[in-house]
Amino acid sequence: MAIVPSEFFDLPHAGFDTLIDVRAPAEFAEDHIPSAINLPVLSDEERARVGTMYKQVSPFDARKLGAALVAANAARHLQGPLADMQGGWKPLVYCWRGGQRSGSFATILGQIGWRVDTVAGGYKAWRSKVVDALYHMPFPLRALVLDGNTGAGKTVILQMLAARGVQVLDLEGLAQHRGSLFGAVGVQPSQKAFETALAYAIAALDPLRAVVIEAESSKIGNCRLPASIWKAMQAAPRVFIEAPAPARAAHLIAAYPDMIADSARLMGIIEMLRAAHPADQIAQWQAQAAAGQYMDLATGLMQAHYDPRYAKHRARQAQGAQVLRAAQLDAAGLEALAGQIAAVVAALTPQ
Repeated sequence: MAIVPSEFFDLPHAGFDTLIDVRAPAEFAEDHIPSAINLPVLSDEERARVGTMYKQVSPFDARKLGAALVAANAARHLQGPLADMQGGWKPLVYCWRGGQRSGSFATILGQIGWRVDTVAGGYKAWRSKVVDALYHMPFPLRALVLDGNTGAGKTVILQMLAARGVQVLDLEGLAQHRGSLFGAVGVQPSQKAFETALAYAIAALDPLRAVVIEAESSKIGNCRLPASIWKAMQAAPRVFIEAPAPARAAHLIAAYPDMIADSARLMGIIEMLRAAHPADQIAQWQAQAAAGQYMDLATGLMQAHYDPRYAKHRARQAQGAQVLRAAQLDAAGLEALAGQIAAVVAALTPQ
């Protein structure tokens, strides 16, 4: 009997030794159930061939071709990554939805003697649970939003809070982006993969305790926040970190060494601001970048670009903010702020 997930986090803990995603590599790369390994029974190109034949020739011919390809790929998996599996191995297999790919592979594994099962409804059924959790249910925890202008050290403070045992939801970490034009830290996950990581991160939190979330816009790079989380953040109490511009500029320089190391990338991002600023302002920033005047550049970007935009955004917030001031954003200053915020979080958590 196929396994029917009642919750999105059921499958990685359903008592099976290995969770196998038999979809094509591109499908797996876009999103997959956490802990699954990819043993595709059709490659991306083979899947396209079968689909084209199904539409342009006949379903019968497509199924015959598909069966041959599945058998060949299954043989490679059996002689490769599954070669050392013993008789007691218990795999759980899933595909997209219909079960043809997972059913075919599971039949082969079952004939060998392994205790194999499939996921009813496949990835699509599991994905519907993720969507329900993020889009059809309210955010399940009381949130405290950590706010502050660019360079205020919010991300580092969030890490310090986590080290103190405070619950945090690191949206930028999950999105693999620092939340601005300068914020890319590699290849971002797809929207679906971001939502998967987000749903699992939320499920791991204790609903009886408050959680700290860094202030963000509704998009972090290319990843959109689900409406339930965005609404919870909009309504949540806030702590605002206030620090002088020189301290924030110094913190930015320390936090973005990748920008300083890649002058071409830095120049390109400044160029992307041209539509929002006069040509002489862009030229000044580019000259400062070329000359290595990073304190002046960071200060100018904060005062002319980021601070005014964040001020407009905050003016629309329903909640006020408790302001915490710091003269310096060095390690000691940030630890002191983390201690103050931890105290605020403790007051929000029922005893």
